[in-house]
Formats: sequence, C-alpha cells, structure tokens
Amino acid sequence: MLVTSATGAVVLSEPYTGVDVVDGKVAPTRTSAAMVSETYGRLLAMQPARPRVHIVYFEFGQSVPTPESQARLPRILAEVSALSAGEAVVIGHADRVGRAEANEQLSWQRANAIRELLVGAGLAREAITVFGRGEREPAVVTADNVPEPRNRRVELKLR
Repeated sequence: MLVTSATGAVVLSEPYTGVDVVDGKVAPTRTSAAMVSETYGRLLAMQPARPRVHIVYFEFGQSVPTPESQARLPRILAEVSALSAGEAVVIGHADRVGRAEANEQLSWQRANAIRELLVGAGLAREAITVFGRGEREPAVVTADNVPEPRNRRVELKLR
C-alpha cells in the first residue's frame, strides 16, 4: 500500500507497519501483534470466524460426488453437525464440456445436492446460501469442450 501526502510517500509492505501524519508529513511507524491485541482485542474478538472450506468433486455430467469425495463426506457432515449456529455457502461449478446453459443447470444441481446433505446433517435450510456458477469460475482454465475434473466441484464454506 502506498500512502502519500504533499510532502512525500511511504510504502507499507510489512505486517504491523503504518504511518503517522503530522503537519502534512507522513512518517513510517511500527507496532507489534501485542500492541494491536491490546488496542483492538475486543473488536478483533467480535469478528466472525474464518470459514472452513471443503471442495467436493463430482462425476462427469452428474450431481454425484466422486468416490474420493464420497469418502470424505462423513467427516465434513460431522463437522456440520458440530456447528452450534452455523452457516454455509455452497457454490456449484462445472467444466466446459457441453452447452453453457446445461453446465449452469448442472452447477446448481450439484450445489443443491450438497445443500440437502447439510440439511440432513442438521444445518438449518435458511442458514445455507446456494449459488451455481456454471463454467464461469474454473479452478483450472481450459478451452471449450475440454474435460477437467477439478472444475466439476462444489466449494463448501462453513462458518
């Protein structure tokens, strides 16, 4: 980050650096994790927890998880069951094989399949947000009609 004034500029490129502006002049400053915790600890404690992200991969052209992902689902669903007042974001994706419209629909089907598993594990339906991205946000960029298993996925963000 670059902080500028009429009399100079300071580049902030390291943790716990900042600037003081006195009489229009910028001067670099340093702080520490302990000082940030002391000053802003209560505010930082109020932040929501970072989401835990799980990727579930799917069979070609289907809303059925791959065997590898199916093997991981019990652990993921146990984590969901342990959430006290959790929320989830479920984002379905598809590769670029086939028509874009069909891939859009398939991405929604995949996301909804995972949503139903989450509801079955005890997460309230209204705590789950579902999106279908079709082929628009690939994990691996490919040409059209190139199969890519890593793009046939659902991203599950739990908080």
